[in-house]
Amino acid sequence: MAATVEALGPAHLESLKALLLREPVLNLYLLGLLEDFGIVPGPGRAPFAFHGRFDAGALTAVLFVGGGGGLVVPSHSSPKQVSDIAHALGPAVTLRAAQGERAAIDALLTCFQRKPKVSRLQRLFSVSADDLGPFTNPTLRLAVESDLPQLVTMAAGSIEEMVGRKPLEEDPEGFPLRVRQRILSKRTYVLEEKGKLVFKIDVGSRSMHGAELEGLYTVPDERRRGHATLSLGQISRHLLSSLPRLTLRVDDQDPARAGVARKVGYLARGAQRLVLCDG
Repeated sequence: MAATVEALGPAHLESLKALLLREPVLNLYLLGLLEDFGIVPGPGRAPFAFHGRFDAGALTAVLFVGGGGGLVVPSHSSPKQVSDIAHALGPAVTLRAAQGERAAIDALLTCFQRKPKVSRLQRLFSVSADDLGPFTNPTLRLAVESDLPQLVTMAAGSIEEMVGRKPLEEDPEGFPLRVRQRILSKRTYVLEEKGKLVFKIDVGSRSMHGAELEGLYTVPDERRRGHATLSLGQISRHLLSSLPRLTLRVDDQDPARAGVARKVGYLARGAQRLVLCDG
């Protein structure tokens, strides 16, 4: 029987969870999206869908598509299985951003016939409580609304360094609102010294199965002073007191950040790719 592809609904929830939990580290971002937004959009939510590939009724691969292609994330599945979903969706999806395992993202670019404007090879790192080193900094704290002006600048600097884009020029109104929403959601942590924020990190995706950290950034004039190592150790220890695992993606061209992750206790996992395409 040929494989079939369909949009997932509430009746598929347990099958989706079971598929993702076969490799929770590699599917942690999707598990967080599922816990944050559910399997179908609620009232007032931006459009998204989980599309599944079925073999003889068994769910074998999933593709999350947000905003018609604004964010595309494949499950840990073979590139062929991911490609089957992409081919079935065809021109209904205009891929503009995607992240996931390198082979799967390469397959998606081919299927959707997209040439990325930005492409970053990355490495996924993971850690559990047993892996952590002794690095802590108890002054790391949750960001508050009064931090917003500094945080907007830091968040923009982080994105510009990572992908070469200037979000404050591309979206001067929407970008600060998204930074503020992260603060209100208690997903941004900062380190302050003498009234100045010197380090930030975000909890990008979180579920009962773990969290993925992102946006690790030290202001340029405070680098090489141990802020990133101590703060990453601190937030990791804090989150792992209630979660089983954490992940962090690091660009292959950023050996310093990879060194920080390894020093704290993170272990390198599979090759990843982040791509951004023009609309």
